[in-house]
Order: sequence, then structure tokens, then C-alpha cells
Amino acid sequence: MKTALSRPKARAALLQELEEAMRRSSAQGVLFGQAVANVAGISGSDLECLDFLNLEGRVTAGRLAEVTGLTTGAITGVVDRLEKAGLVRRERDEADRRKVFIVVVPEAVAKIGQFYVPMQQSMHRVWNGYSDEELRLLLRFANDGYKGVLEATEALKGILDTPPEKRANLRTPKPRR
Repeated sequence: MKTALSRPKARAALLQELEEAMRRSSAQGVLFGQAVANVAGISGSDLECLDFLNLEGRVTAGRLAEVTGLTTGAITGVVDRLEKAGLVRRERDEADRRKVFIVVVPEAVAKIGQFYVPMQQSMHRVWNGYSDEELRLLLRFANDGYKGVLEATEALKGILDTPPEKRANLRTPKPRR
């Protein structure tokens, strides 16, 4: 006979299950993206930055750094590699020649996009099983999750800037209720 968990324990178990499901989904997404990146001849992180460019449109390196959580120096390297691969180009602002925008090369990016069709089809089948209200909740969850990952990226930068001998003092926070 199963004993009922107390409310806090049941919530902790549910949160643990959610965390594990998200980790599986995230890991599989990374592996899928890496397979596509391998075919495209670029790194997985460069592919993810390219996706941000697809989502954001014509942006400056500063904006790309902001949405990815990477430094502007790291973004310069990403853009250099994507440009060399023929996936993006730099465009000077007509009004201010000092300002440079990064723009995707649509024809080149479309070739990579074809590899995402099976994932898009699969996800649309999953999403079709949800009501509009549930989809709004999932959208909120995804947007809040993105913000959380950006915060975690900033925290990771702080950890990496901490001398290794002082990192042992860092602890995993207890789950919130």
C-alpha cells in the first residue's frame, strides 16, 4: 500500500521530476543541434548564436551579446566564424557608418533550416495536444525559463571569475516553495 506524501514532499518530488524532464529535453536538444552544426561545419554554440540571429533579425554585436549572455569579445569570434562559413554578413548602418549590424544570409541559413523540419513537425504534433490556455502557460514557462537561464549564465560568469580554491563554498540552493 502506497503512503501519501506530505504536501511539501509531493511538491519536491514533482519539482524533481520536472527538473529531470527539462534536463532530458535540454540535453536532447543540444545533441540534435550539435548534429546539425556538424553537418553545417560550425560549432554547436555558433549554431545557437545563428538561431538567435534568426529570431532577432538584423542586430548589432552588442545586442547579440545581450540576448546570448556572451561577452562582446566572444560574439566577435562567433560572427567571424559565421561570416567565414557564409551564414552571416556585416552591414554598416547607413546613418552611422561606425555602427555595424550582423545579418543572416537567408539562402545559406535555409539550407541549415531544412534539418530542423523533423523537429518542428514533431513539436507541432505535441503542441496540438494542448489547449490555447495550456499553450499560454507553456509560453510563459518558456519565456521565464529563458530569463532564468540568462540569470544563471551571469551567475556562472561570477563562479568562473572566482578562484578555484574559493569555489568550494558555492552551494546549490534549496528548492523554493
